[in-house]
Amino acid sequence: MNANTDFRMPARRFTATAAATVLAAGPMVLAGAGSAHASADHGRASAVVLRTGLDVSLLNKTVNVPLAVSLNEVRAPRSAERTALTARLDGVDGGQPFSVLRADVASAKATVSASGAEASTNLTHARIHVPGLPLLSLIEVGQVTSKATCEAGRKPAASATLLGGVTVLGKKVTLTVGGPTEVKVPGVGEVRIDFSKTRTTSRTAAASALELHVSVNPLKLNVADVEGTLTLGSVTCESPSAAPAPASVSAPDIKPQGAPAKSGLAETGGTSTTPFVVGAAVVLLAAGGAAVALGRRHRS
Repeated sequence: MNANTDFRMPARRFTATAAATVLAAGPMVLAGAGSAHASADHGRASAVVLRTGLDVSLLNKTVNVPLAVSLNEVRAPRSAERTALTARLDGVDGGQPFSVLRADVASAKATVSASGAEASTNLTHARIHVPGLPLLSLIEVGQVTSKATCEAGRKPAASATLLGGVTVLGKKVTLTVGGPTEVKVPGVGEVRIDFSKTRTTSRTAAASALELHVSVNPLKLNVADVEGTLTLGSVTCESPSAAPAPASVSAPDIKPQGAPAKSGLAETGGTSTTPFVVGAAVVLLAAGGAAVALGRRHRS
């Protein structure tokens, strides 16, 4: 009796353990059904050293030549940096090349990363010319820089700085933040300058180191009038967007695989957990049969 009792207890424990393992397989399948991954936008940035939008009228007043160029313009997400010193345009002064900008340093940089976006420009010892004034600079600056920073989780910032003297149409001027500076030269023209224009929002920042509104009448090199705008050191950025909240993962419906189920299964109340229950029953039956066989063998 004791021998039989000692044998049956392990058999019962084995049967319970096997059944628990089979029934636990169902929740394990559901837990590993899937996962959600969210990727955040890394933001944007752009920078340009010089941008012009000028209309050049020739002496006969019948032809207007647009002068629209962008020097060292870069944009990110793709991190970029460009440096150049001189831009040349054809079509003025008898078709001869025309230098719009001469500078010791003229660089623009725009970068983005998971931590934020940033754009900057640097212009040093620069002289800008417009058609019809080959010897007289429209403006000369010692150094002008601009920067826009949009870090994730922080307020965007924009700034522009000016170092050294400024000369406009041959006249030395002092620029002030918050108001335009106007320069008038009889027989040459007028220039209105806005210094350090910045703008920020909750996610964006922008700055222009110098914005010039030009109206000159040089009457040289077949040029009658030059009107329009020039922008020095223009930068913009946009902060990375916040990552969306992880989507909730719900257990998917487990559909029968293989051959379609017989109609009798639905009539008896079969559900998606039926295969697990059947598996448990098979294990229990096999374990019980093994226990009975071993008991008979022991008694014999």
